[in-house]
Amino acid sequence: MSHDHLADPPEPREPAPSAWSFGESSSFDDLDDLVAIGADLEPGTLLAAYRRGLFPMPSGNEGDPMYWFCPVRRGVLTVDGLVVSRSLRRSLRDYEVRVDTAFDEVVAGCADPSRKSGWIDDEIRAAYQRLHALGWAHSVETWRDGRLVGGLYGVAIGGLFAGESMFHTQRDASKVALVALVRGLDDEHAAGRLVDVQWSTPHLASLGVVELPRTAYLRRLPGTLALPRPALFSRPAMRRWAPDGAWWTARATDCEEPRP
Repeated sequence: MSHDHLADPPEPREPAPSAWSFGESSSFDDLDDLVAIGADLEPGTLLAAYRRGLFPMPSGNEGDPMYWFCPVRRGVLTVDGLVVSRSLRRSLRDYEVRVDTAFDEVVAGCADPSRKSGWIDDEIRAAYQRLHALGWAHSVETWRDGRLVGGLYGVAIGGLFAGESMFHTQRDASKVALVALVRGLDDEHAAGRLVDVQWSTPHLASLGVVELPRTAYLRRLPGTLALPRPALFSRPAMRRWAPDGAWWTARATDCEEPRP
């Protein structure tokens, strides 16, 4: 298990540009979420895709080329749209949340082959590990009694957090990670920030996720990408989220336990 939560987070490094083009959104089928097939998962290709509103997902058939999606109805969560139920508010007190201390373990939890409808294969895992090493992909992790019990990971570009997957082994652990993420985005640029969850579900809708038409999402995207990335991912000042719901500074002299 990784325990590097006191290390300075890396500044994102721009990779070599992609050799692939995803075309113009005007050519996308208005009724189909799938908009491209092929390309690769090199860091430059992934970043180019997110900047165009696309994300990858395997077809599910071994040997198939990669599928790229831009949903007709995009699931998104705004900072002021987060809904925290009374029971979830109680659960917030039960966990500690850390950022980027166990990225590989979070991805592994999301990729657990026993999960229903699992889609994260070794190729996807390796691709996001490369993005993490470059400072673009991040994990928000839920810990209890020193053990990782849930979390989420995704890609942060400017004011966009493109969520990829989440997991939990204890009640509400993934929800707590999402709440901590959104609260960590609540700064002077909060109105323009966006958490992209790809597709909405009843579970996500209960947390405040709404659907945007593809055209509205793509119209909003450039302004979101132009924002500075949040302090949550840009400096070590916001690396742990204490049970009282506040992000706080972790210094090299701090002990392993949350500050009271």
